[in-house]
Amino acid sequence: MSTPIAFLKGHGAENDFVIVPDADNAIELSPAAVAALCDRRAGIGGDGLLHVVRSAAHPEARHLVDEAEWFMDYRNGDGSIAEMCGNGVRVFARYLQHAGLVGEGDLAVATRGGVKRVHIAKPTSSGGDGDITVGMGRAVLPEGEVTVSVADRHWPARNVNMGNPHAVAFVDDLAHAGHLYEPPPFSPQSAYPDGVNVEFVVDRGPRHVAMRVHERGAGETRACGTGACAVAVAAARRDGLDPAETGAPVTYTVDLPGGRLVITERPDGEIEMTGPAVIVAEGEIDPRWLASAAR
Repeated sequence: MSTPIAFLKGHGAENDFVIVPDADNAIELSPAAVAALCDRRAGIGGDGLLHVVRSAAHPEARHLVDEAEWFMDYRNGDGSIAEMCGNGVRVFARYLQHAGLVGEGDLAVATRGGVKRVHIAKPTSSGGDGDITVGMGRAVLPEGEVTVSVADRHWPARNVNMGNPHAVAFVDDLAHAGHLYEPPPFSPQSAYPDGVNVEFVVDRGPRHVAMRVHERGAGETRACGTGACAVAVAAARRDGLDPAETGAPVTYTVDLPGGRLVITERPDGEIEMTGPAVIVAEGEIDPRWLASAAR
């Protein structure tokens, strides 16, 4: 490709993304190209990349075209493919609104983790963007004990799958998570054959927790939407608050290094995540640079 490639930059609770609009799926984004774009020193920089494609134009999403017009082809910052990204869905929806492709209200977004239902709120009374709520689906809680470790510390972890795998460990101090540059070791290895997102959690008050996370393929990130959902589910089960048993929804406030998310689990198991999404910049990628950087 010899013509410039349009891009935008956005974030949800400081979980940041390079956004590449490509309705017809005409741009080839190899793992190396994605990693180059997400490089914080030599590229644009981001925890991941949101490739915006019409469902009808992408082989992985054509079967969802009757449910969702747009497909979020999400990539981790290292170029690997991921099933889902909760903060990414909110930023994806904000881009569609920013581009005039959708308005306020309800929206369906196709992902590798299924079709996600999104609601874009009206602007705030001060004129700022309203929060975005994403239906994150139901959590799966696989059986079996899991342990995560940092240096000489070890903790039991709750295995929670939100379309992608999570290990949630409750700790006394978030500093115990260490630097989180590398994936924290876990056992047994059979629990997560494709790797795992690891959350370290402390209590802040009733139904209020704070967390740090190591995301597969990205390292520590400022926020993780599916991780916040996994944390809320794990905290609710720890606290004896299973909505399927109580018949009442349960809401947790989850503080992350980059901001705050509000997670609600309903009696039918559906989980909703509400939080901010911001577009901060847009521009053009030099295709010659990208071709060279992706070698």
